This record gives sequence, C-alpha cells and structure tokens, in this order.
Amino acid sequence: MTLAEIKETLEAELLTSDSDLSVEVRCACAADMMSDVLAFTEPASLIITGLISQQTLRTVEIADAVAVVFVRGKRPGSDLIAYANEKKIPLLVTDFCMYDACGLLFKKGLCGVTQQVKKILKRDGC
Repeated sequence: MTLAEIKETLEAELLTSDSDLSVEVRCACAADMMSDVLAFTEPASLIITGLISQQTLRTVEIADAVAVVFVRGKRPGSDLIAYANEKKIPLLVTDFCMYDACGLLFKKGLCGVTQQVKKILKRDGC
C-alpha cells in the first residue's frame, strides 16, 4: 500500500512538504508508547500514534519507518513539522481514532507487525 493510498483511506492531511507519497508501506504499527514501536515495528512500517513529541520522530528514524499518521486530529507544532521536513519524514494527520484508522487500513490490506510475525513463524514451521 502506498502513502497516497493511506492518505486517501484515512482522509488524512499531509503536513510535510515534498513528501513522496508513492513510497510503499509494508505494514503498520500503532502505539502511543514509542518503546512498543521500537520493540515490534519493522523497517518500511507506518507508525500510527497519538503521541506528538520529538520522541516520535526520533523513534521513526531509529526504527527506519517510512511515515507517521497522527490520529484523533492531533497536530504537531511547527517545530516538529520543520524537523520532519528536514529529515524527509512524511507526517499525516487524520480525525479517526487509532482503532478506526487501523481497521480501515487493515481492511484495505495493510497488515500489522504482529501478522508479519505470524507469517514468519508459519513459514519457519513454528
């Protein structure tokens, strides 16, 4: 699923400039605790969160995630948007709550990281 499809599905607003919305997203991780994101996410993931802080963007960098969707209409300040622009991290905001945002994306075929783990375990015969 591309970022453009995610933006359309979530009726989201893109907050950053010059973001490449053709980027493919492999899976999504939804959490407000960035320690959970670091524990469970995979590279090329989408981070879905209500946490608006510098910690969120640092986590995206460390986790090698591709973008952030802020839920419940939460908007980061101009300092975070400027940092995201500098680091080329697309930021989106949707009015949907986290549960609904995840459900809509799952319905469109974007799986969560847990499902990715299940596929790996099944493949490896565990």
